[in-house]
Amino acid sequence: MPYVNIKITREGATSEQKARLIAGVTSLLQTELGKNPATTVVVIEEVDTDNWGIGGESVTVRRQKGQ
Repeated sequence: MPYVNIKITREGATSEQKARLIAGVTSLLQTELGKNPATTVVVIEEVDTDNWGIGGESVTVRRQKGQ
């Protein structure tokens, strides 16, 4: 039973885009590893850019600086 956790920043991914991610990852696991789609779990977590850090700074700050 595969479990996939996708973390993205909370910036307006639509329900349709998230549905395509779930379907695509499920299909990829079936095609490449022979995993049963009925037992494949995909979770998408959306994280505020203030709560996602890279190189000691939040994504919010990095984007404000143009990095």
